[in-house]
Amino acid sequence: MSDLLADEILHGRSGAALGAQTPEVRRATLRLIHEHVVAHDSPRFAGYGRHFAIDHLRTAWTRADLEWALDLLLAAGPRETLSDAPFWVPALIAGALDQAELEGLEGRLDAVFGALRDNPRVPPDDRRRLTWIVGAPLRRFAGPDAPAEIHDLFRYASGLSKPVPSRSWLRVADEKLAASPRARDAVTKVLDAHRNPASSAYDYDDSLLRGLIWLQSRTAGDESTALLADVASVVATPVRRGGAEMVTPMAATAIVEVLATRPGDAPVRALARLSLTVRSRLLLPRVRAALDRIGRERGWAPGEALELAVDDHELDRDGRRTWPLGDGAAGMVEVAGGKARLRAYRDGVVLRTVPPAWKDALAEARATVTEINKSLAVERLRVEGLFSQDRFWEWATWVRRYLEHPITGVTARSLIWQASPDGASWTSGIPERTTDGWTLSDMDALPGAGWRVRLWHPATAGTAEVARWRGRVITANLRQPVKQAFREVYPLTPAEEETRIYSNRFAAHILYYRQTAALMRERGWASNYLGPWDGGYCGEAKKELGGGEWQAVFLHDWVESSTWEQVYCATDQVRFGRRDGRAWAPVELSEVPPLVFSEAMRDVDLFVGVTSIAADDAWQDRGEDRFHDYWASASFGELTGRGEMRRDALERLLPRLAIGPRCELRDRFLRVAGTLGAYRIHLGSGNILMEPDDAYLCIVADRGPAKKLSLPFDDDPVLSVILSKAVMLAADDRITDPTITRQLRRSRL
Repeated sequence: MSDLLADEILHGRSGAALGAQTPEVRRATLRLIHEHVVAHDSPRFAGYGRHFAIDHLRTAWTRADLEWALDLLLAAGPRETLSDAPFWVPALIAGALDQAELEGLEGRLDAVFGALRDNPRVPPDDRRRLTWIVGAPLRRFAGPDAPAEIHDLFRYASGLSKPVPSRSWLRVADEKLAASPRARDAVTKVLDAHRNPASSAYDYDDSLLRGLIWLQSRTAGDESTALLADVASVVATPVRRGGAEMVTPMAATAIVEVLATRPGDAPVRALARLSLTVRSRLLLPRVRAALDRIGRERGWAPGEALELAVDDHELDRDGRRTWPLGDGAAGMVEVAGGKARLRAYRDGVVLRTVPPAWKDALAEARATVTEINKSLAVERLRVEGLFSQDRFWEWATWVRRYLEHPITGVTARSLIWQASPDGASWTSGIPERTTDGWTLSDMDALPGAGWRVRLWHPATAGTAEVARWRGRVITANLRQPVKQAFREVYPLTPAEEETRIYSNRFAAHILYYRQTAALMRERGWASNYLGPWDGGYCGEAKKELGGGEWQAVFLHDWVESSTWEQVYCATDQVRFGRRDGRAWAPVELSEVPPLVFSEAMRDVDLFVGVTSIAADDAWQDRGEDRFHDYWASASFGELTGRGEMRRDALERLLPRLAIGPRCELRDRFLRVAGTLGAYRIHLGSGNILMEPDDAYLCIVADRGPAKKLSLPFDDDPVLSVILSKAVMLAADDRITDPTITRQLRRSRL
């Protein structure tokens, strides 16, 4: 009986068929199913839970069953499963056992469900249901020796069903906190374990953490506020880095509501960081609403909260902070080259390394380095977001918030800005510090009262001015923290004026989906994850621009692949919307501000240019035949804005390089004259054709020379690959890699 039922369920019959069976038959059947799906896992089992709705049925589970199921899954590698199926039976058993029977299995449960969280092949809805079944093992938090009132308090916290509790819930919470002298300490202790960014929150913690956050909110004071602010970054952790789906969405929602009511700068800093890192379409509006509420209460203008909340980490204006250790010894945290580092000094002389004996004394300094580097990364994202906004600052305000701030200044002091006394005539320049104060490089005198500042963007500058700044950046060997002088510009095209409400400029490309999804997350686009499940065939990646007033939507579709190892997606339209309360109103492309349009299209061009199969040197040898025509046309086709920028950058860089005399820019290609032959490298894809017959030359990028090439920006990996290939081909007689020399010999036959 069990064999027959297991076979039917494995072939698609609903697990509800087990309802008429005895608990022992159900147990035996599910053990067979688990053994099969672990040993023969396949993408065809994706969304298995939709046919496996049996978590409500009583089954004769034992602790030994759970140990067997967990060990079987862990031995198979739960992070590499091809579907959600191997997770279901362990989840059902864990959810059915009493808390005492789970004692000692916490490590294995954490390992399995940590893998469940990180596995991209598990559909989001099934992941949420799986982890919900497991429940919250309260003993893990309260401990086996905790008094009954603590267990009761934690159960009460787990029962909170709304993001914001009612007054009656809070009243009872206050009574429970007051009834036990250990209650507040227990709540604080649990949350303190979740304040370290290195720690993890899990789906099955979610309801408990939400209640504990509201219990902690009943404790006033700066220490309680600091704890809540630290916990915010952990509970808002996405399932995948940069993704939209959160591990603990209920706790994340609760902490945003709590932080919005707390005084001081710590809550604002925490919310500001979330506003730049969270991709969830449910949480992000709450974060921004909380910041707006705080700004109104404190009299700040829109957008000021993010600027005023940047933590200076007690650094001086030169980006340094010292920890004296006595007897002439000291540790110093210093921000240089865009990163924070810890250095050790003795009698004013820097040591090569930090002595081991100083480790404990400088523990705070080490932690500060980590926090500073996080702040630098978040602030770099925020400043880059200003490119899609039309923001102005009073000169003195701008100097204080952007140039003299030890964190923001790291990015701002290397960018081009514009200043004006009247808002009509503007002077552009890079900030310079003089004995009398700050000015811009092209200004004859220090600006006075009434002067305004804005961020320079090539889209609003003339061709001559853009060329001048690109030349100056190259000549001065200036490496900008975000691409500005060489920033690509995307004006509206006649074709887009005709389509009116959408752009097809980057449609019909075939991309490697996993790389595309990772790059979208990195660039701040939130999207559903594609795959062979309900809702997984059509993707909408969304990003807010223009200070949150505009939204870009990039449509892309799942493409069936012959193997799971290579997953593709096809690009489609780009559309825009204007904020309308809590919704987005579709608009025609002509209504979209040019900076917003250009910045959105720049990102989409990046997705296509970096992750298209046309940019893969080795694709022709292992790719699927049905995409060959696309690969051939896209690999050597017309240049996009990013390709045109590469051409401009190469025109300025090549005369400064040793290979310059061997190189020539021709239309879409960089021609390189080697000793054995001549080659053309496409400026869009980086692919190579050999003269005279245009034979394709495959050079996998990581086989290029390791020589470091100095570029004025670091967000264009294809340009780095083009230059690396050019260096190699200019000395083609010195190439020893047999996979390349065989191709060169064939071309000369």
